[in-house]
Amino acid sequence: MKNDINTLKDDLKSLGAEEKARLREKTTAAEARLRAKAAETEARLREQSEVLRERARGYYDTARVRGQEYYDEASERFDEAQRYLTERVQERPMQSTAIALGVGVVLGMLLAGRRR
Repeated sequence: MKNDINTLKDDLKSLGAEEKARLREKTTAAEARLRAKAAETEARLREQSEVLRERARGYYDTARVRGQEYYDEASERFDEAQRYLTERVQERPMQSTAIALGVGVVLGMLLAGRRR
């Protein structure tokens, strides 16, 4: 009977060792698959981030060009308005001075009215 118990113990130990080895193999395989998936996901994320970065650069460049165009156009219009105003003042200096004086008085009264 003692021999049978010892045999059973030995069998259980060898089965336990075999099962432990199988679990280690499965764990190693799962770990390898997980590492491969992580590397694949990382590569995919890097690709997508590069695509997004390029898209953002494109949007930035487009916005920069448009901003420069708007600035140039506004600068041109401002210069035109300044030339027009200068011409009108030179054509009618007395009338321009009277209008400027009137506008100054009105603004002065408006600003003085707010302080009260």
